[in-house]
Amino acid sequence: MRYVLWTLLAVLVLVIGGFLSWTLPSRDIVRILGTEIARKTVEVTNDRGEQTMVSRDVRYIKAVTPDGETRVYRNEDTGWWPPYFKFDSADLAARADDAVSNAANPRWSVVTHYGWRFSFLSKFPNAISIRPATGPDERLIPWFNIVVLVVLLVLALYAAHKVRQRFGD
Repeated sequence: MRYVLWTLLAVLVLVIGGFLSWTLPSRDIVRILGTEIARKTVEVTNDRGEQTMVSRDVRYIKAVTPDGETRVYRNEDTGWWPPYFKFDSADLAARADDAVSNAANPRWSVVTHYGWRFSFLSKFPNAISIRPATGPDERLIPWFNIVVLVVLLVLALYAAHKVRQRFGD
């Protein structure tokens, strides 16, 4: 029985860790190469249960890191979830267009994003914000992520303490 509980706990930790890894913001220092808009068509089910095609525009921000790796970010509004309340994807595209630079005269930017990149599924992380960087070696400390993880750790330790009080060791 103990192995089952440890296995369930390990699966729960992996699921929560994956969720947090996808949801919590990350930041990259990049040189923005340009933006583009692509039309995506998706088949959805309407209120009457019929399959219909829905088209929408998706904005992308193309960039490169200081060590030459390419990055592509989606630029879509998040709405209410994940709770970034991003409703300004057009404004972010304009800021990205304004930050475009070339290799001869680079302008570095910090792009805050969430999500993962899956090349084989054509999935991109979603850009939340862009700001100028002091340089390609600017140190980025994820204070928001640290606070969230510390709060979750304290809550988990408190819950574990209460479970041990209730059920014993």
